[in-house]
Amino acid sequence: MNNKDFISDLANRTKYNTKEVSALVGATVSAIISELSEENSITISGFGNFEVKKKLERVLVNPTTKQRMLVPPKIVVSFKPNTSLKLKINS
Repeated sequence: MNNKDFISDLANRTKYNTKEVSALVGATVSAIISELSEENSITISGFGNFEVKKKLERVLVNPTTKQRMLVPPKIVVSFKPNTSLKLKINS
């Protein structure tokens, strides 16, 4: 499902027009990005948790050339689904 299909499906379910739903989805995504960029975690009940994790720098070795490479530290976003979401998907 792409963004256009998602917005039209939400518009049909909520009886709002697609412009209003598109604005709401955009505002929601923007708020989530804003909170994650400040390294705050977000919990959406019934859905799951988004959290920011810091990965330390590390050394990798290329198995064919045996060359060592330094991978710089980075920040990644992690999602952990809620148990009720897991149950709904698995049933």
